[in-house]
Amino acid sequence: MKLIKTQNAVGCVLCHDITQIIPGVVKEAVFRKGHVVTEEDIPVLLSVGKENLYVWEKEEGMLHENEAAQILCEICQGEHMHASEVKEGKIELYAQCDGLLKIDRKKLQAINAMGQIVIASRHGDFPVKKGDKIAGMRVVPLVIEEEKMRQAEAIGGDRPLFCLLPFHKMKAGIVTTGSEVYYGRIQDKFTPVVKQKLEEIGMEVMGDTLCNDDAQMVTGAIRSFIEQGAQMVVCTGGMSVDPDDRTPLSIRNAADEVITYGAPVLPGAMFMLAYAGDIPIVGLPGCVMYAKRTIFDLVLPRLAAGERLCAEDFYRLGEGGLCLNCPTCTFPNCGFGKGV
Repeated sequence: MKLIKTQNAVGCVLCHDITQIIPGVVKEAVFRKGHVVTEEDIPVLLSVGKENLYVWEKEEGMLHENEAAQILCEICQGEHMHASEVKEGKIELYAQCDGLLKIDRKKLQAINAMGQIVIASRHGDFPVKKGDKIAGMRVVPLVIEEEKMRQAEAIGGDRPLFCLLPFHKMKAGIVTTGSEVYYGRIQDKFTPVVKQKLEEIGMEVMGDTLCNDDAQMVTGAIRSFIEQGAQMVVCTGGMSVDPDDRTPLSIRNAADEVITYGAPVLPGAMFMLAYAGDIPIVGLPGCVMYAKRTIFDLVLPRLAAGERLCAEDFYRLGEGGLCLNCPTCTFPNCGFGKGV
């Protein structure tokens, strides 16, 4: 940092904010720290009483905050997102499409642990809409060691910290189980709820099939949807451990692999996920029919983005897996599903 006359400051970088004060009218920064002085700025600087300025003196091995922010952007920015212009050493990333945000948490934590570097983002594994802000990044000092930024690049490696997976236009079939519904003893109120959630995330509902509690009938309905080209099958009802609840058995018989039957999420503990090849088969507990938010709201976006989930994905949901059933639901702007 060095002190120079304002008239000689064109092309130099300010080391501090320049504030304009007009009593009763305005008190604000007319130029921010990091601003590059132009010829047009000189009269303004003189008018606020700045005959001299402290400017950044370029040093070998040191980077200006704007240069450092550009490096952070290269480390962070994945496909389907765009970056803002650098402003006061900060860059923000925005979604270019609807999709699921994925974050390399280990790398994010490692870079933030270096000190003097700040990368802040929204929660990963949650949906974002086109235009949503994803992350912001900057370095804390006006200048930072170039070597430190190279270390951050090394941690980032070849893959960006943030990735946006666009939602797939999937075809889904719904299998509604329960003799009481099948024989018309009660109205089916489950299927409309599931259909709405699937369509909200961009899926095409191929149709829905009513089944009684016969396991073979339910398995046949699942397989029929798969044969018709379904890319996901959702089963409703009959998911408890009662002897006459046969949907879990039906799903097992139709699947090649069962990922989980049961999850540390309330509401939604009796949730089931299995796969027939690459096609997810989902078993939904009754709470999905009446609760505002359940495990289905946490899992569906990930399936819609084409993720293949494993058992560990469900273990992680325990912390943050308790919905507080607030009088006014603000999901996803709450803690539900946001543990680790």
